[in-house]
Amino acid sequence: MKPLTRIAGVACPLGLANVDTDQLIPARFMKRPRSEGYGSFLLHDLRRDESGAERPDFPLNREPWRSAPILVARRNFGSGSSREAAVYALADHGFDAVIAPTFGDIFASNAVKNGVLPAVLGEEDVEDLLAALAATPDLPVTVDLAAQTVSWGNRAASFAIDPVWREQLLNGWDDIDVTRSFAGDIRRYRTALDHDRPWANPSSGGSP
Repeated sequence: MKPLTRIAGVACPLGLANVDTDQLIPARFMKRPRSEGYGSFLLHDLRRDESGAERPDFPLNREPWRSAPILVARRNFGSGSSREAAVYALADHGFDAVIAPTFGDIFASNAVKNGVLPAVLGEEDVEDLLAALAATPDLPVTVDLAAQTVSWGNRAASFAIDPVWREQLLNGWDDIDVTRSFAGDIRRYRTALDHDRPWANPSSGGSP
């Protein structure tokens, strides 16, 4: 994954609560390979009508939000089933961060594993940000992961994230990289174990 430190640009005000993973990507689109991209299916049944045409009033279908790197939603974003494809759809569409008061636990974990920041911002701050975006659609928004702040206009608010997830995103680490970051501690432990309990290690060869 690429390191994620600072995201700046317009922010799309989704403004919906309880957006679940089935809404993020309906199950019927999950048969195709990830290599073909899932971005066009993001929020498909909300973005499009029965004929497949875009709903012109839906935020993701409007300028300047079509290519926004930041999505802003209300509480309980990513609830429901544990489908990782919901995060694939967000990432493939181009979102680097989602701001909401609360997230589904599994969704948030999957987001970090795929390089998408789930920024937990207070409910009042989210409402202020949504109102600001409604008034000024192209308002610049900055999400600073190192400082754990979201900034817009003359406002700045702190957001929460698990410290391990923060480190993973800042460094572009997956779970294996996190383990490798403790390589020195692991080597020291093994050296001490070899010294204190040599009988615990398998024989390197030879006859019993």
